[in-house]
Amino acid sequence: MALLVRTWNVFHGMTKPPERRGYLAEMVRLVTEDQPDVVCLQELPVWALSRLESWSGMKAHSAVARRPRVGSAEVARLNTQLNLAFFRSAFTGQANAILLQLGLRPLDTGSILLNPRGFRRRVAQELGLPPIVRRRWVRERRVCQAVRTEGLTVANLHGSAAHDWRVADAELMRAAVFADSFAEPDDVLVLAGDFNVIREHSKTLEELSGADWAFTKPIAWLDQILVRGAPSTPAKPWPEERRRLQGKLLSDHAPVEVRIG
Repeated sequence: MALLVRTWNVFHGMTKPPERRGYLAEMVRLVTEDQPDVVCLQELPVWALSRLESWSGMKAHSAVARRPRVGSAEVARLNTQLNLAFFRSAFTGQANAILLQLGLRPLDTGSILLNPRGFRRRVAQELGLPPIVRRRWVRERRVCQAVRTEGLTVANLHGSAAHDWRVADAELMRAAVFADSFAEPDDVLVLAGDFNVIREHSKTLEELSGADWAFTKPIAWLDQILVRGAPSTPAKPWPEERRRLQGKLLSDHAPVEVRIG
C-alpha cells in the first residue's frame, strides 16, 4: 500500500495575516492538485462542504462540529463575505473533512464528539482545571471523524484551544481510543489533524509513539500525521513558499504530509 497523506488546517480560507476575502477554493485545489490519496482538512466553514468534491476531484466525507448560528450555510457564507477576517466561524460554523481518491472505496464512516459534557466534567476534576479554562473548553464543539477503507483507517481531528495543553491532550487520547476501536485489527491506522497540543507538553503523544500503541513519532508543533501498521516517511510540513498565492500566505498553518509504504 503506497499512499500520500496530507493534513491541513485551512483557517476558514483566510490568509496570514487575515484579509477581508478568503481563498478556500484555491487552498483545496492547491493541496489536492497533485492527486494525493488522502487529505484531512480542519476549520472548514459548513457552507464549503458541498463544494469540496468539485474543488478537489476527490470523494469528501465531512463531520460538522459547529453549525451556522444564523440561517442556512449559504446565508452564513454571504454574511461572512462582507469581512471574513472579522466574522470567521461566528456565522459559518465549523467542520472537518477527509478527502479520498476515488479508488479508495469507503467501507464505513463514523465520528465522535471530543468534548462532551460528561468527559469535560471528569477531566476537569481529574486535572483540577481552573474555571477560566473550563469556560473556554465549553465554547466550541470539537470532533474526530474516521473513514475505513480496505486495509486502511483514517481518523481526522481538531483539538480544543482552551489555553491549557492538558485539555487537547486529553481529547487526543479520546480520539486515539476511538480510532483504534473503529479500525479493523490489521488496518493501517492514520491519526491526523490539528491536535492543538505539542509534543513537549503531551503525555499522550509520548504514549502513542511508545511500544503499546506503536504510532510513528510526532513532529514539532500542532499539526500531525501519526501512522501505525506500515512503514512511512517522517511527517513533513510544507515550506512557506509552497503555500503562497500571489504573494499571500495561505492559512496560519502549513500542510503536513507523509508517504506510507
